[in-house]
Amino acid sequence: MFKIGVLVSGGGSNLQSIIDKSQNGELNCKVEVVIGDRKCYGVERATLAGIEGYTLDRKVLKKDLCKEIDKIVSEKGIDLIVLAGFLSIIDEEFVNKWKGRIINIHPSLLPKFGGPGMYGIKVHEAVLKAGESESGCTVHFVDTGVDSGEIIAQKRVKVLEGDTAEELQKRVLVEEHKLLPESIAKIISERE
Repeated sequence: MFKIGVLVSGGGSNLQSIIDKSQNGELNCKVEVVIGDRKCYGVERATLAGIEGYTLDRKVLKKDLCKEIDKIVSEKGIDLIVLAGFLSIIDEEFVNKWKGRIINIHPSLLPKFGGPGMYGIKVHEAVLKAGESESGCTVHFVDTGVDSGEIIAQKRVKVLEGDTAEELQKRVLVEEHKLLPESIAKIISERE
């Protein structure tokens, strides 16, 4: 069975979409472990679903955060690491070790509105400020840059007249919940 490790920092709604699809058979994988870089509901979601969850305090671990994550995912025999709303920056050593086996979901149509400081509601605010007619989400491989890895898939979302950042965020999130499991399924099928 293809084993996934999911890294979270927040509520974990993208994690939930992976859990649901793996449990109902749409995704041929098992979420083996969920790791949070702070106390968050994403790790609680994992525990409620019977998945082993870890909370690693990024403020305490600092530069050792990635070493601790590596230790856990290596022990669990993880095939793919999924960053689902994970806000800590993964260090170069970790990225190089897991190259081609780490993916991230980002709430814009990369390369637009990516990079340092572009996360969460800030992305949607920037999209609206720029007067874009569409936004969306992107799943990409993680490299040593920020939001710069090879794009796996994207979904587009129209920006509606009078949209607030929160309204746009909600519509993009609906598509994220579809795109992330689809991208994982694509990777699994390519590796079988």
